[in-house]
Amino acid sequence: MNEENLDWVSVGRMDDLPEGRVKTVTAGTTSICLSHFDGRWAAMDNHCPHQGGPLGEGSIETGVDGECWIRCPWHGWDFDPITGAPPGGHEDSGQKTYPVDIRGEKIFIGLEAEPDHVSTVTDVMTKTMVNWGVKRVFGIVGHSNLGLSDAIRLQVVEGALSYVGVRHEGAAAFAASAYGKLTNRPAACLTIAGPGATNLLTGLWDAKVDRAPILALTGQVQTQVFGPGAFQDIDLKSAFSAVSKFSQPVLSSSNHAELMSLACKAAIVERDVAHLIFPDDVQTVPSDAKAAGPTGRISGSIVVPDQGDLDQALNLINKAKRPIVILGHGGVQAREEIISLAEKLGAPILTTFKGKGLIPDGHPNAAGVLGRSGTPIASWFMNESDLIISLGSSFSNHTGIERSKPIIQVDFDRMQLGKFHPVELPIWGEIGAFCKAIAPKISRSASVPDQISEVEKRWDIWREEKKTRLLEERGQGVHSAAVFDVLSKLCPDDAIIAVDVGNNTYSFGRYFETKGQRVLMSGYLGSIGFGFPAAMGAWSATQDFEEFAGRKIISISGDGGFGQYPMDFTTAVKYGMDITHILLNNSELGKISKEQRSGEWPVWETSLHNPSFSAFAKLCGGKGVKVTKAEQLEQAISEALGYAGPALVEIITDAELV
Repeated sequence: MNEENLDWVSVGRMDDLPEGRVKTVTAGTTSICLSHFDGRWAAMDNHCPHQGGPLGEGSIETGVDGECWIRCPWHGWDFDPITGAPPGGHEDSGQKTYPVDIRGEKIFIGLEAEPDHVSTVTDVMTKTMVNWGVKRVFGIVGHSNLGLSDAIRLQVVEGALSYVGVRHEGAAAFAASAYGKLTNRPAACLTIAGPGATNLLTGLWDAKVDRAPILALTGQVQTQVFGPGAFQDIDLKSAFSAVSKFSQPVLSSSNHAELMSLACKAAIVERDVAHLIFPDDVQTVPSDAKAAGPTGRISGSIVVPDQGDLDQALNLINKAKRPIVILGHGGVQAREEIISLAEKLGAPILTTFKGKGLIPDGHPNAAGVLGRSGTPIASWFMNESDLIISLGSSFSNHTGIERSKPIIQVDFDRMQLGKFHPVELPIWGEIGAFCKAIAPKISRSASVPDQISEVEKRWDIWREEKKTRLLEERGQGVHSAAVFDVLSKLCPDDAIIAVDVGNNTYSFGRYFETKGQRVLMSGYLGSIGFGFPAAMGAWSATQDFEEFAGRKIISISGDGGFGQYPMDFTTAVKYGMDITHILLNNSELGKISKEQRSGEWPVWETSLHNPSFSAFAKLCGGKGVKVTKAEQLEQAISEALGYAGPALVEIITDAELV
């Protein structure tokens, strides 16, 4: 080794390492065992040849032969403290050593220039993922995904990807699920093998049942130890088989660009979960293959309904006197066409809870949310209707679409049509195309009831009712109606709101009046803990897509929901996420208490012992405000909305006033 051509890297001071000790140091990206023994200094490769154990975390010990050796902390292999040579007895030929130079009190190690990066399997796959439009990865870097992580890092350095390191893989999955629900584009989740991978499953199920595209990239143990039960070795393909539309291991012989292309295509086209398994040893296999992309792989998505179906629909619509439109989340991409159709019909628009916000509540045709989380306005129009036009709704039992009435159901997924019971007219097609085809041919009689004036009257009745509820006080906390009355006034019109589950969410559905905000929720899965991680996903979308840039992110939860992933508040602080979290704290799993009472069970084990969440937010480096009285709400929420970063408003609420 020509020392004149070496790069000399400072790794510390002499007093950092006492005589007779070793430690791990890093020079550039090289991990080195630094040894101080018998008045001399030495540097050698830090990786034990047995299983890569870190020699610098070991110790210098005297063997039975009376000689002193560096002993590997993992399995006890020995090495000379100065030369790195073994004592014999195993296949090791000794450690690579590096020159050491003491300059004053500083220690320098001489390294050859690092070679140029050699493209790997995961480089090819990560570039392919980027070509397919993936812009964001949420995850945790760990020992069985380091090669994949470095490939992601290189794309981040190039500006092609953004990465959010979370505190729990479940938060990564919920963030990516919400990102997919908002943007209709997949984000990726990164985990290690075993427990890191299985921690994703709840969030992946949330994405699957709500039809959100998502990628799961899981590390795995080395291929040579598949099966026998090695550390963190579980059958990931079986574990993910039910939740994923596409799940495949990545082998050294795979067509790597094609495998990633198929995963991305499955996520995007099927709006589902795609999963790739990356064995540790395969991740760094050299590859000079070219990255692939979506060109020529995806068609347009507009499916025009059959003309015969359109004719039947038009006949039913023109005969109806009191038609209503039910707007579900499946109609999110056709909001304008749906509203135009309803305006021409003079029909009220009732939304499902998942569809809340797709039409502003101040619109003349808006009749609020239908169902358990809804308003009496929507229920009244459901009862009085003589035709239901269901656009993108899934007929959840929580929504309560009356099956005895004539129903026209339009959906792009044929399996959703008449899913739970027969409907009068199921129509396969894209909702926007249906509305555009039907609207010009609608003919309404002047004698039909004026439902739009009825909408206004019903809102007046409901708003008066809400005012009376604001007067309810038991001295045990703020009424939920007061929380959402103030938030309705202060929330920016274009905000993106992520909600959790529980009584806080039911109250949001009833009392919050939308003005154009987008609402994200764990719809069919209804998973507690969704709210705050979902806000992280929504915030990430505002950074990745111009159409969402600058929009305020708000999340809402109870104390039970926030308690699922509280440490990811520090993630929001770390990345400067502008999120305002509204936390309704009643020290109880209030919805469960309510269900126990409704089912005539004793209320049992629903009380919660909580910290001060506002103080917790401050300790994490964000803003925290506590509210105990209704008159404090406006100032507290205003301050939080104006804070440039993560802010939490803890509101002590009455569990009975929902």
